[in-house]
Amino acid sequence: MRQLYDYFRSSAAYRVRIVLQLKGLSYESINVSLLDNVHQSTRYTRYNAQGLVPTLVEDDGVMLTQSLAICEYLDETYPLPSILPWDAVGRARVRALAQTIACDIHPLNNLRVLRYLEQNLGLSAAKKITWYHHWVIAGFDALELQLQQTRGEYCYGDAVTLADVCLVPQVYNALRFHCDMTSYPTIMEISNNCLNQYAFLNASPEHNFNLREGL
Repeated sequence: MRQLYDYFRSSAAYRVRIVLQLKGLSYESINVSLLDNVHQSTRYTRYNAQGLVPTLVEDDGVMLTQSLAICEYLDETYPLPSILPWDAVGRARVRALAQTIACDIHPLNNLRVLRYLEQNLGLSAAKKITWYHHWVIAGFDALELQLQQTRGEYCYGDAVTLADVCLVPQVYNALRFHCDMTSYPTIMEISNNCLNQYAFLNASPEHNFNLREGL
C-alpha cells in the first residue's frame, strides 16, 4: 500500500493528505514525530535526505518529497477531480496563489525556524510569536487582496484547487498561534467553505492525531 510519512500538524503533510482524500486514494500514514526529532534520525533521512515531511512512497517503491511536487504528481497520475484548471493561465494563477502560501509564508514560520529563533538565537517565546505573527500578517495582507480578484466559492473560482489545498493548513496554523484573522474575511470564508468538504475534514490534524503507526 502507498505510504505517507507524515506528521499530523505539519502544514506540508496536511496538504498532501487533502489531495489524497480529494482523489479517494488509500494510504498508510506513518508518524514522523517532529517534536521528538524523528525526522532527523537515520531511520527517516534514508527516505528524505532533508529530514522534512512529507515523503510519499508508492506501491512500486517510487519515493517522492516536497508537498507541492507530490500534489502535482498525484494530480497528473489521478486526474479526477483535478486540482488545477484546464487552461495555462488558470494553472499559473493557481500556482501563484499556492506558492504565495507554501513558498513565501510557510517557510518563515515552520517548526524548524521557530526552534532556531528560540534555541539558537535566544529569542524569548514572546518575540518568537511576534516573528510568527509578523510574517503571517505580511503574507495574508497580500493574499487577501489577491483572492478578491480570483475567488469564487474557493480560491480560484468555484472548484477546489491547489491554492485551497495550501490555504486551509496555513489558516489552521495561524489560528493555532492566535493570529487575529478579523482582517481577512475572504481568506476565512474560503477556508470555511473548504472545511465543509469531507476531504478537508478527514485530512485535518485532529482527525489524524491517533490514526498512525510511528516510524
